[in-house]
Amino acid sequence: KQEMLQKKSAVLVDGVILNGPIMDSKAGVKFVEEACKIIMEEVVQKADDVTEKVCEWQPPEKLKQILDLEMRDTGECHQKILQLCRDVIKYSVKTNHPRFFNQLYAGIDYFSLVARFITEALNPSVYTYEVSPVFLLVEEAVIKKMIEFIGWEEGDGIFNPGGSVSNMYAMNLARYKFCPEIKEKGLSGLPRLVLFASEECHYSMKKAASFLGIGTENVYFVKTDERGKMIPEELEKQVQRARKEGSAPFLVCATAGTTVLGAFDPLDKIADICENHGLWLHVDASWGGSALISRKHRRLLHGIHRADSVAWNPHKMLLAGIQCCALLVKDNSDLLKKCYSAEAAYLFQQDKFYDVSYDTGDKSIQCSRRPDAFKFWLMWKALGTAGLEERVNRALALARYLVEEIKKREEFQLLLEPEYANVCFWYIPPSLRRMEDGPEFWQKLHQVAPIIKERMMKKGSMMLGYQPHRGKVNFFRQVVISPQVSREDMDFLLDEIELLAKDL
Repeated sequence: KQEMLQKKSAVLVDGVILNGPIMDSKAGVKFVEEACKIIMEEVVQKADDVTEKVCEWQPPEKLKQILDLEMRDTGECHQKILQLCRDVIKYSVKTNHPRFFNQLYAGIDYFSLVARFITEALNPSVYTYEVSPVFLLVEEAVIKKMIEFIGWEEGDGIFNPGGSVSNMYAMNLARYKFCPEIKEKGLSGLPRLVLFASEECHYSMKKAASFLGIGTENVYFVKTDERGKMIPEELEKQVQRARKEGSAPFLVCATAGTTVLGAFDPLDKIADICENHGLWLHVDASWGGSALISRKHRRLLHGIHRADSVAWNPHKMLLAGIQCCALLVKDNSDLLKKCYSAEAAYLFQQDKFYDVSYDTGDKSIQCSRRPDAFKFWLMWKALGTAGLEERVNRALALARYLVEEIKKREEFQLLLEPEYANVCFWYIPPSLRRMEDGPEFWQKLHQVAPIIKERMMKKGSMMLGYQPHRGKVNFFRQVVISPQVSREDMDFLLDEIELLAKDL
């Protein structure tokens, strides 16, 4: 009788019954509980276990078969989906493993992780106060605090999906400041705009120039010294060259913590040149910006307070979790909003019942935007500035320990004395130790790092990056970040390389 009543009261539109939800909430909640248990057991609880593999290596074609990637017309049972979750975890690289040294991010911060769980569950979008009140206020508080560490009295900022995007924001903002009419009139009628960056800058500068229509040929790369730092005198020459060519210089991008060598450009001297020529100074401190938290190491960024904009990624050295990237701007006259606003009437109504200055979404090129600042905020609240400072100091102390250990072993050779957490070195295998220095030696040495990398990946014992760089053959770049890393892990790294390469 009840079924008959339900059918009688059913609302049918286009052949679809609209009564009641179609999602089984109880089954969904049970699935989430079981999946979270797997995450806790297989990821979180094993994060500091050095006996676990960093990766369970499989070639692409085999991994495709293991994962069963095909999507079908009918859904699969929960147990099959839970097994897929286990497989995804098993065959993914464990970036939170103490011996993952491959990238400029690593490790696990438990407070940031919980913050990510919260935001993933709430699924907010940070553009208006009405839909994201907590996270907009959090972002405002975090940006204000980061601005203090840069040394500005006031400023503005926004969190972006990556340091590359922050650099693009800054480039476009500098161009808008130079010629505001570009927002409406576009590129036609503009002079040939030129910007300057060091030879060691991040590749995102070329990408941004391409994307914004400036052109990669109009990025003038400035020579660097043997440590990878921009040479101010060379910058001056390049600016003079651009002016003689009839071009319009508008931006200098300095780097605080280069990707490979970890070099910090001399910001004070670069700022002098920018002031003399009326150029916007952007500092890409995506990697090195976190040194500002350390009273001992903030000297690396001396002069950063003179920058017009700064990119800083807390997801790197401070472990805020990918992605957590801020663009900070010295100008406090709503330049970001003037540059990027489109004043969408359906989103940024000016007659709302609250203070619409908190609707900050119109200073972003995105509409939907993740609450990335929350991860950093919750972690900062939990650890305090002192706890964040300890992370930076310990990472650089461990890097210094590794350098001293490398010097003790004749089979290892440093490229240069590092000033940050990037330790670059060669391993000289037994067959090359008595070989004369010359083209054949370097040709053979070039092949060593890729072989060792293959062996460590297939063994799963650790992950360490390598690359050639500016005429130098393949070398290892070890990056110390995670607070879970210990002195024993530094010793293991050197011992493991020797073990993997003893027959070379």
